[in-house]
Amino acid sequence: MDFLRPASWEDALAAKAEHPAAVPIAGGTDVMVEINFGHRRPEHLLDLGRIEELATWETDRDTVRLGAGVPYTKIMESLRAELPGLALASHTVASPQIRNRGGVGGNLGTASPAGDAHPALLAAGAEVEAESVRGSRLIPIDAFYTGVKRNALAPDELIRAVRIRKARGPQQFSKVGTRNAMVIAVCAFAIALYPAERRVRTGIGSAAPTPVRAEEAEAFLAAALDEERLWDSGARIAPSLAEKFAGLCAAACDPIDDVRGTADYRRHAVGVMARRTLTWTWEAYRAAPAADRREGGAV
Repeated sequence: MDFLRPASWEDALAAKAEHPAAVPIAGGTDVMVEINFGHRRPEHLLDLGRIEELATWETDRDTVRLGAGVPYTKIMESLRAELPGLALASHTVASPQIRNRGGVGGNLGTASPAGDAHPALLAAGAEVEAESVRGSRLIPIDAFYTGVKRNALAPDELIRAVRIRKARGPQQFSKVGTRNAMVIAVCAFAIALYPAERRVRTGIGSAAPTPVRAEEAEAFLAAALDEERLWDSGARIAPSLAEKFAGLCAAACDPIDDVRGTADYRRHAVGVMARRTLTWTWEAYRAAPAADRREGGAV
């Protein structure tokens, strides 16, 4: 196994172009596990740890451009206001040591349906900034996951950053695991409200071959909130509406039975998380000043 260690982003792109099968490694929290257990033996490892720009972020009025190697700890500490859903998901990643090393780029690169960042990225409508020596492009998160542990990257492309719109309404994340730490998700769920646009987005993890959205549930909830003028009044959501939303979220799943849980349990748990996170986000929305609700600034 050859270890490639570029000193710049340009060198990394050149190395990836020369060795398209090279496996990128930054935090190493996924790749090294597979290598240590003998599940993968790539001919080349492409170490991105020396490229400082991957561990930085920048913001403008509406968007956060998050470097692929920004550790989860930094997201929790510095981007909680801008990216509340992703910050909550970051809290659930493994242990402090792994949160200090792992980043969103690794989750996206491995594209495991159980990756903790995926539901929050789906709910936030993120875009993946992919680049090669041929140029760069933005891949909508909805088009990024193409199969079990497969993504839309070309063989010569690397993930440079993720672009995420700043939260314009409450966001939540919930995860079910077999213990409280150092655990792979049995299933996970994220929700984001967009009051100014009268929209809802969701993200579901570890309950289908890829991370998915519950699009029928989103459309139902957004329409119901609009028809009952709840966006404007901030009144409580009826339990029947929450139950219908939860059922549609569970129906969006296509889970399997495995050592962490059964398919039936995953569907049930996603429904429970959908109902609970909807309650939490809506209570946060109701608690915001009316002027903030009208402007879509209730976070």
